[in-house]
Amino acid sequence: MFKKTLILWILGLLLPAALRAQENNLVAYAGFAGFQAPVWAPKDLGLFSKYGFNGDAVFISGSVRQIQAILGNSIQFAQADAATALNAINNGADLVILSGSLNSFPYSFVTSKDIRKPEDLSGKKIGILAVGGATETATFLALKAWNLPRQSVTIFPAGDSAARIIALTAKAIDGTMLSYPDINEALRLGLHEFAKMSDVKGSSFPMNVMVARRSWAEKNRDTVKRFQQAYAEGVYQFMNNKERGIAVLAKRLRYKNPKAVEETYQYFAKSFSFPTRVSHEGLRNTLEIIAQRNPAVKVDMNLAKYLDESTLDELEREGFFKRFGGK
Repeated sequence: MFKKTLILWILGLLLPAALRAQENNLVAYAGFAGFQAPVWAPKDLGLFSKYGFNGDAVFISGSVRQIQAILGNSIQFAQADAATALNAINNGADLVILSGSLNSFPYSFVTSKDIRKPEDLSGKKIGILAVGGATETATFLALKAWNLPRQSVTIFPAGDSAARIIALTAKAIDGTMLSYPDINEALRLGLHEFAKMSDVKGSSFPMNVMVARRSWAEKNRDTVKRFQQAYAEGVYQFMNNKERGIAVLAKRLRYKNPKAVEETYQYFAKSFSFPTRVSHEGLRNTLEIIAQRNPAVKVDMNLAKYLDESTLDELEREGFFKRFGGK
């Protein structure tokens, strides 16, 4: 009897670890620009394994498709943009924002070389990645800052960044939002960096937010916490270890030019956020944009509807971020 009880007790200790080992948690990134590094770094630097998070990084183009994949239970986490995530949650989607790593637009508005001032955009065509996504939101904010009516331009989905660069060179579109290293490729082809979004007034926006199904996150809190640790250390190592950061970008970016990789690293190493918290001000700004865009839709401004920072709060109480110099 004692022997049987002992065996059951040992199995009880081993089963949770065994079940964890069988998990296959997929974390999606939306493209091949430098701001996707917070997903690449924890995977490529072995941090998923370090924290006992059994998962992989997978590519799903655009935040809209990522949200669809989460709701379809195809993936567990997605690094999406705030506008897409908030809009889905406000419309009843079973989603929650858990953390974030970039609280500003990493874009420049790039145009054909003959467009030099805002008035030149009137009547022109602007390409975006997807309706309701970050490139569209950034475009709306830029037009507002330049006092250009939305109706003065034609905005439509024109593919991923590579497709939009081709469309610009072929004059199929006249402007688009690009990030590093695509900005450098566009300039090499003779296109014009019309404006950096960091210089555009009123453009505070959480570009990277980590999203999961709320119901799943509540049932799998230990997995979420392990992921949060790997994600946060990945951001920290990228920001503070140039050799490792450049190695991550060199492996993942489509452009292999060492200068482009170096410039991309320099931009994002000083742009990411550690600890990996989402700007509350940026979330409120984004909710206001959503409300303005869809006046007929009632937007709940209570951040608790969209954001759950409880695992981050727990890690902070445990001193996790302080180990890396975070406040």
